[in-house]
Amino acid sequence: MKNSFKIIAGFLIALFVVNCSTKKDAFLNRSYHSVSTKYNVLYNGHEALRIGLAQLNANYEDNYWERLAIEPLKVDELALPGMQTDPDSSPQEFEKAEEKAVKAIQKHSMLIARQERNKQIDDAYLLLGKSRYYSKRFVPALEAFNYVIQNYPKANLINETIIWQAKTQVRLQNEEQAIKSLRNLLKDKSLKSDIKEHAHTVIAMAYLNLDSLQLVINHLNKAVVSANNIEQTARNLFILGQLYSEKGLKDSSNIAFQNIIDLKKAPYKYKIHAQLEKAKNSKNKLDAQETLAILKKLVKDRDNRPFLDELYYRIGIIEQENNTESAIDFFKKSLQSNLKNNLQKELSYEALGNLYFDKAQFMVAGAYYDSILNITNSENTKRVRRLVRNRNNLNEVILYENISKINDSILNIVAMGKEAQITFFNAHIEKLKANEAKKENKTTFKGGLFDKNLGKADVGGNSGKWYFYNIQAVGFGEIEFRRTWGNRPLSDNWRLGDKSQLNMANIQDLDQNLAQVSEQEKLELSYYLDKIPSEKAKIDSLANERNTAYFKLGIIYKEQFKELDLAKEKFEKLIDFKPDLALLVPAKYHLYKIYESQSDEKAISLKNDIVTNYATSKYAKIILNPNQALEEDEKNAAETEYAAIYYDYEAEKFETVIEKTTLAIGKYMGEPIVAKLELLRAYAIGKTQGLVAFKAVLESVALNYPNTEEAKKALELIETIKLKL
Repeated sequence: MKNSFKIIAGFLIALFVVNCSTKKDAFLNRSYHSVSTKYNVLYNGHEALRIGLAQLNANYEDNYWERLAIEPLKVDELALPGMQTDPDSSPQEFEKAEEKAVKAIQKHSMLIARQERNKQIDDAYLLLGKSRYYSKRFVPALEAFNYVIQNYPKANLINETIIWQAKTQVRLQNEEQAIKSLRNLLKDKSLKSDIKEHAHTVIAMAYLNLDSLQLVINHLNKAVVSANNIEQTARNLFILGQLYSEKGLKDSSNIAFQNIIDLKKAPYKYKIHAQLEKAKNSKNKLDAQETLAILKKLVKDRDNRPFLDELYYRIGIIEQENNTESAIDFFKKSLQSNLKNNLQKELSYEALGNLYFDKAQFMVAGAYYDSILNITNSENTKRVRRLVRNRNNLNEVILYENISKINDSILNIVAMGKEAQITFFNAHIEKLKANEAKKENKTTFKGGLFDKNLGKADVGGNSGKWYFYNIQAVGFGEIEFRRTWGNRPLSDNWRLGDKSQLNMANIQDLDQNLAQVSEQEKLELSYYLDKIPSEKAKIDSLANERNTAYFKLGIIYKEQFKELDLAKEKFEKLIDFKPDLALLVPAKYHLYKIYESQSDEKAISLKNDIVTNYATSKYAKIILNPNQALEEDEKNAAETEYAAIYYDYEAEKFETVIEKTTLAIGKYMGEPIVAKLELLRAYAIGKTQGLVAFKAVLESVALNYPNTEEAKKALELIETIKLKL
């Protein structure tokens, strides 16, 4: 019995060894290697490729604000031979799939008499090409596909391989060859529907690279007709909807998006975004109201919670046409629902900033614009560059609004009697104590050291629990910093204007002066009373600073933002303060021009006041001689002031130049000299704050003063800076 078993076992081993040979063209050899290749090595390879694709798709995030890519594969640059690719850019499963394909070829290929006897080897090469393609190594992938086409022209997978070869050529920017080979393939009328769909989709990819949008539409429609792959079909329909929308064909666009909504088993991300895209295509108020009802219904569906930020944003866009306050509410809901720092969050911030800007609440608008600039990863896009310019235009408004409010508050307290001051600050101290008690109670009840809401911004107002979310507090801090230190660049040892004088004693003295006030001191009345200015010079300085801020705001609102009511309010308050004549007369003149433009009868009394009481002023001359608004002596005065500031620039007094040009720009607002002053100010900023700040200010000059020599010079300098950055 034992001998019989040994004989049988020996026979089987011998048979196995014989059949393992890849050099013998026998039925058993072919069968063994074919089965082993298909159900062992290639099975594991295809499974690895499937898992890798699942990981790739899970990590890929579409930007629905732009036209979708036909194939969801992000490729930043061509992966040429010898180039080191990002190890995290492709799942490791593709490497495993490639290893299995290579193993199948090396161990099971039966190339006998120049003919492959193992019918699975063409599949192995196709797997090899696919794994390299998804690893973004397109040249080696193309080699694998070419090998199959050249050596296995009658293989079962030859049509699929031709398509993959063409797709790889598209990635290598050889679109013409890809289109030619696929057109030849599509001449075969017996092609299966999945092959037709894949071929038309790849041709659409090629034409998209060539910007032939109508041909892209044609082939995507043909791909949809041959629909076999549900996910790719949904994607193709979505891109069709976007392309029709770009061409202004709203009805065709809506049909494409509705087909996605009606497509069974289509991924839900395409369905919900198709609804949002249809909302963008609303053509009239009736469409908008119907769309609004649909979107609000979608909001109530719990399955749509991951998309609430986009749904609320789209509702806000529709609402802002008729109800600004409702739109603001929905944009804020969009922000609250957003858990990522993505483009949607930026757009919600931008929409809120724009609405508050239109409401002339510039400080709040600036806070929302700042939020965008803090989270964006797209600093170089046209949209963000425009936002930076808009935000820079608000800098002076925010600065002078803060100065006016803070100085007003201080001067109001100064004007109080001693008893009134004591009563005022005692009430403030009691409020601080009450807030502290509330905070302690919250900490106790929540069982933690900090309230989770502590530090959240109330962007819509001027207050927040954290210091840096309080606009007035921040503004006060900025003003106090500049008043104490001047404009200092962000660098080590910023406290010292002259770094050559650096020593430890200086630093220790400065640190002692910057010691923070304890919480206990803030609850003592003397802490506040001691800070009330009493010297006449100090009080006069605060008043002059406040008056200048009101004048600047009036000019900015009138000339830059065309907010005449706001400008009128600032000038009227300034006149009530009875400022020096240097501010009083121009304030009355600008107020007169506003009243005149609004056909207000107050313009007549102001005109008579200026002409009668300030007859020698330039403003009286302008009123009496409206056709000579800028007389020669005024022009000479502006040029003289510019020359004086330029001498400061040559003397490298750059901080002084920035300060003087800022004042002069407000003084000569609307006159030709302003462009020259702006460019000189830009040079000074470049000297003190570096190339990035220099470039930003130059862009502002080019934008605000087009068709001037200064704008041309600014553009030349911007191009030079780009080469250095």
